[in-house]
Amino acid sequence: MPKGYWVCAYRTIADPEKLATYNNLAGPAVEAGGGRILARGTRVVAHEAGIAERTVLVEFDSFQQAVAAYESAAYQQARAALADGAERDFRIVEGID
Repeated sequence: MPKGYWVCAYRTIADPEKLATYNNLAGPAVEAGGGRILARGTRVVAHEAGIAERTVLVEFDSFQQAVAAYESAAYQQARAALADGAERDFRIVEGID
């Protein structure tokens, strides 16, 4: 079964305090959903139309698990806390088996 990944590139961060609150809620929500954070806020080299801003990569054992974790009440609470604090390009991607 192919793994699932969250790939989230932040275009802008408007409110660092909202981002900090989001981080405090999102980390436990990701872990509760079976996710493993592989990269978060580390160095980024952007190419082509990329933006060298904060990028997060989370791995799940399956694509379905990645979708379920995103839809969970705990993660939705984290998203609500972030609200307009950042503009993100958030994708859930199925890995290659």
